[in-house]
Amino acid sequence: MRKLSALIAGALTLLVFQPEPGQAIPAFARKYGFNCQMCHTSFTKLNDYGQRFRDNGYQQPGQEGLEKSIFETFPPLSLRTSTGLMIAHDPDAKRTTSGFHLKGLDLLAAGVMHKNISFLLIYTPRIDEPGASYSSAGSMDPSQPGALESANLVFSNLIQDALSLRVGRFEPAYHPISSKRSYYLLQPYEVYAFSTPGNSFVFNDNQIGIEATGHFREGIKYGAGIVNGNGANPDNNNAKDLYANLSKTIGRGDGQSSGQRIGAFAYYGWMPTSILVPFSGETGDADGKDNEPFYRVGGHISLNWMTFNLQALMMYGADDKQINNLRYGEKYHFTGGFGRLDWAGLPNNRLLASALFNWVTPPDYDRERRIQAMSALVRYYLGDWAAVNVALHGEYTFRQQGDVHLVNQHQFAALLDFGF
Repeated sequence: MRKLSALIAGALTLLVFQPEPGQAIPAFARKYGFNCQMCHTSFTKLNDYGQRFRDNGYQQPGQEGLEKSIFETFPPLSLRTSTGLMIAHDPDAKRTTSGFHLKGLDLLAAGVMHKNISFLLIYTPRIDEPGASYSSAGSMDPSQPGALESANLVFSNLIQDALSLRVGRFEPAYHPISSKRSYYLLQPYEVYAFSTPGNSFVFNDNQIGIEATGHFREGIKYGAGIVNGNGANPDNNNAKDLYANLSKTIGRGDGQSSGQRIGAFAYYGWMPTSILVPFSGETGDADGKDNEPFYRVGGHISLNWMTFNLQALMMYGADDKQINNLRYGEKYHFTGGFGRLDWAGLPNNRLLASALFNWVTPPDYDRERRIQAMSALVRYYLGDWAAVNVALHGEYTFRQQGDVHLVNQHQFAALLDFGF
């Protein structure tokens, strides 16, 4: 216990960093001469203005066509990385591991190409070391495969405010609470990352396809799209997946930092139960057969009071019985969700505190994958007025998985997270 206490104390004093794909774009702050807090409550979480700026194709609302394009300014490039001391403690096995880790790098670019035409590009280069194993994607310290996390064009205001199109790979609108802009660097939204038996779909993946979005003065926003449903992988059948999200904001604001937002989402997809291996398209797409349906539905809220923000999401998922390879002939049902409470304080929101609760409840015959996780973090931001983009970050999670055989784990991290 003394050793664990010493390691925890070290984690709180040795502040170095860890990576997480993110979408804070300091290049925008440089372009406009804004403080980062113009678009972020504290990076990486968007405030109301930042959400509207994103929805408007990275153009200031009301300034479309008056801004300089990327051909008239410096290249809109940004970087984000993290490294740090991480500690994992297994109380059942009475084992503790700790180490300093440098695990990743995000290269980000976004900007206006022409009035109402813009782009976003996020590339994560392949990094095998110092990750212990290139195949350790589920571990606390995975290496980073090379990937185009996002690569899309945005055609804004095809109908003023009411219709914009995003084409390429993007974070889809059925993510009503963005996992890409979470303050948590180690702990994911568990229900987003949960996979069901026999189904390759993961809710958290960015998708490739086309999406329509828009908003109206009554505080109503929508998003709807058609995607492959396989993340960045080639499509495995000819059926495309459909989704929609609808939300209503009460009061002024967008529900991010003011106003109260409530909404619902639905995703409907098809999974092939047989794939004819000999044939595939030139891009690796397969013409999978015997497609069976699955769906995800849920609701979400975002409530604001002073500098407190409470966001919560609940999801219900179901896979057709032909997809379920854990128990053939029976549909697979699960529920899950999370709630997160954030507080920002001190001038320029330099101090940020957050608490997060996650849960996933699979069917009884898969109960050993039940998850409960409780997390908390504190961030303090460094920098001058123009760039508050370096965060001293302390994070703790207690995670419990299973039912009859419980697996408990404590995770601690002391990090320095920055983007420029």
